[in-house]
Amino acid sequence: MIRSELIKKLEADNPELRTEEVERIVDLFFNQIIQRLADGGRVELRGFGAFSTRHREPRVGRNPRTGESVQVPAKRVPYFKPGKDVRERLND
Repeated sequence: MIRSELIKKLEADNPELRTEEVERIVDLFFNQIIQRLADGGRVELRGFGAFSTRHREPRVGRNPRTGESVQVPAKRVPYFKPGKDVRERLND
């Protein structure tokens, strides 16, 4: 599902809301998750899963075009751990 499909689904389930209102709600939801992760926090949606970040150490990578070694700096990457309900529904 992409963002526009999510907005259409929410519009269909909530006909009293205008498209602009649904878009604002979706943007607010995602922006809050992103901001919390950027602040070093964790976001847990009960029954769905938890979003957090993981630290990746600096490493030596390879440029696939030239084969040259390049330094890849340390960074934080997003991580999602599905909840029990999600795992069970996927494996029924």
